[in-house]
Amino acid sequence: MRRSVLITGASRGIGRARAKVYQAGGDRIAITYHSASAPDGFLSVPCDITQPDGVGATFATIEEQHGPVEVLVSNDGSTRDKLLLALSEDGFTSVLETSLTDAYRVAKLATCRMIRLREGRILFISSTSALYGQVGPSGYTASKTGLIGFARSLADELAPRSITVNALSPSLAMLNALGAEEIKGLAAQVPPGQLAHPDEIVWEALFLTSSEAANLTSQSLTVDCGAPMGH
Repeated sequence: MRRSVLITGASRGIGRARAKVYQAGGDRIAITYHSASAPDGFLSVPCDITQPDGVGATFATIEEQHGPVEVLVSNDGSTRDKLLLALSEDGFTSVLETSLTDAYRVAKLATCRMIRLREGRILFISSTSALYGQVGPSGYTASKTGLIGFARSLADELAPRSITVNALSPSLAMLNALGAEEIKGLAAQVPPGQLAHPDEIVWEALFLTSSEAANLTSQSLTVDCGAPMGH
């Protein structure tokens, strides 16, 4: 069955790779984009997720062309790597807004439709940063940790309506924000000695939002290339 799938922040990187996999499976794919250009091949809807009115308009556009959203993959995120004393309050709250509050906005609108359908899949893209401390991205880590708790609470709330809610924590969630030396250092920490390509870590999302995963909810799946991250 072809489903209406919305993947936010999927104009590039892992988000775009996920969109391609869902589309290859026959789903109708809508993606949101903001700062990057719109990729071809999808229903690409410009949207500033930080603006509630814009999110509502985005859902209206998707429903008009693809029907109610049946699968939501909340993929948005941002980071400002600074030490606490150098991190402004605006910088901190901006990261929380993009990575956590935005997830609340899209989840609330998607849930309204899913409840009527009495079925749905919601997946929040967290990060392995939520599982261990790092010097610098404190706001990003806080927001991604919050996503896991948010997913678990919603999973309990929405289970009676056959809506599953899970979190996926890849180690490469913000890889595009890192420099070559940082990426090299991360690769040295994992047993394979190299990091996975975005195309290689999309299948977990596909499974967690599939009909086969109907009994999987409130889960936090970590994809970290076997790194000893203390969880």
